[in-house]
Amino acid sequence: MTIKWPGVTAAGAVNNDLVQNLDYAETFLELADAAIPADMQGKSLVPLLRGETPADWRQSIYYHYYEYPSVHMVPKHRGVRNHRYKLMHFYQFDEWEFYDLAADPDELNNCYDDPVYANAVKIMKQELERLRVHYEDDSPITPLPKKRQDELRSPATITRAG
Repeated sequence: MTIKWPGVTAAGAVNNDLVQNLDYAETFLELADAAIPADMQGKSLVPLLRGETPADWRQSIYYHYYEYPSVHMVPKHRGVRNHRYKLMHFYQFDEWEFYDLAADPDELNNCYDDPVYANAVKIMKQELERLRVHYEDDSPITPLPKKRQDELRSPATITRAG
């Protein structure tokens, strides 16, 4: 994200706090001096833009991608990311991916089944569930039948949709 706010955000400032697009509305509401409804999920970025990180700033982010098949052809999944790790559950295929972002920032090596990361995977699964409950994401995550999984993975399906 790139921001220009003369007199507030220092030129060339870099912030590594975890932010999401769901923070935009709260940011704009705060800037407009409007009340931020309690049921909104994001957090205002104003403190970060001023160079301050609140003590209660999030340490992980949750997301849910549910449009498949569609233009981007990204399978349905839920994920959680913190500063070090990223865990994704592609629930329609019941497959998991786990990345150590410090060792593999390009996410090239899925370490989900690596015993070295077993405890980190366990902790990230707990965080995924905690955030799912926090955001009240109760959408179904039933895997597709095997035949339909195979159909969606086939090159012909990808070519038609893409």
